[in-house]
Formats: sequence, C-alpha cells, structure tokens
Amino acid sequence: MVVGVVAVVVLAGGAFVADRVTESMAEQRVVDAIEQNLDGVVGAPTVELGGFPFLTQLVAGSIDDVTGQVDGVTLEGIKATDVTIDAHDVSTSEPYTVGSATIAATLPTASIEQIVKDRSQLDVAVAVDGNALTASGKVLGLTLAANLVPRVEDGKLLVNVENVQIAGLKVDVDNLPSAIGNRLTDVEIPVSGLPEGLVLSGASVVSSGVRITATGTDVVLPTEAPAAG
Repeated sequence: MVVGVVAVVVLAGGAFVADRVTESMAEQRVVDAIEQNLDGVVGAPTVELGGFPFLTQLVAGSIDDVTGQVDGVTLEGIKATDVTIDAHDVSTSEPYTVGSATIAATLPTASIEQIVKDRSQLDVAVAVDGNALTASGKVLGLTLAANLVPRVEDGKLLVNVENVQIAGLKVDVDNLPSAIGNRLTDVEIPVSGLPEGLVLSGASVVSSGVRITATGTDVVLPTEAPAAG
C-alpha cells in the first residue's frame, strides 16, 4: 500500500511538473508571437496563461485566459505605451481566434501632439492638466489655448476642441475663421493595425496622455510577422 501511495504521488508530481513546463513553453510562444507581429516592441513582453490544469486545455483546443503586457509598441507609426492584453477562449490551432478580447494602450502626449500638428497644420503643444488634455501655441501670431476632449465614435478616435481662448479671450470654435475652425473640428487620431475583430471602444485622459481601449469577439489573430520596411 505504501509503495502504491508513493507511486501515485510521484506520478501526480510528474504530471504537475509536465503541466507547468508545457504552460511555460506556451507562454514563451505567445511572447515570441507578440514580438513578431507587433511593430516597435519596447521591453520584454510578459504573458500569463490562466486556468489549471493547462494540458487539458491544450487537449480541448482552447486556452481559458491569456493576459499580457508590453511596455510599448508602434501602431501604424504611432507610439503607444503600457499595452495590456486580456483574452479569453484562445484557440490553440490555426486559424487562431479569440472568443473575446480587450486591448488597452496609452497614447503619450508627444504622439497626440504630432498628430494634431499634422492634421490641423497648427503648431501647438499638448499636455495633461489634471483630468484634461490641453493644447497651447500660436495662431496667426496670437496665443491660443484650448482643451482637447477625446472620444470614440464608430470605431474612430476623435478629438473635440473646447474652451478655446485666443489672446486670452474665449471664442466658440464655430465662430473662428473657417481656416482655423475647420482644422479644430473632429481631429481624427488614426489608430489602425489592430487584429481583425477588434474595434476601438473607449478613450479617456490619463496622466501621460490618452488611454484607449479596443474590444471584440471572435478576434482573428495574425499568424505571420509583418513585412520588413
């Protein structure tokens, strides 16, 4: 009986070790996939696969939970920081799909500043003041100050310009000369390169910029690294 109990304990211990080793290898494969399929990855991605035991999930062909974090990536030329991934029901064979997923990332003020300049052709500096995003600069030789309010509409990240002050005087955007007002209306910040099935769902101002969230179901994951160049 003692020998039998010892044998069961040894087998159970071996199965546990095999389960942990297999999960660790799978986590590394996910890390490799992140580095291969995202541009401009900053730092070493961290990944954690949830659910126990892991081997039974592999046999079933679906991983219960996958969470990950990356210090920074580049989304179609736009730098983003503190990228987090939360996925559920991830298939283990091609085509790789995710039952539901949420990805969040922060667009730093420097990235937003460059986009606003490119889109509006106005030379402004973007900063965070409390819970507000602010823009300041010169327009036609006059000092401009305004609040930038991000929002998501139809899967697009847009910025409304509010509380505009020119030379210290408050001015409604609609009353600005069209050459200026049109540039400050619904400035779009392009966010693309997301996996098929993920769409932008929210945006909020945080201490370092704008925190965006993309959600989706039946998300299709890329299986090839992006082409160089």
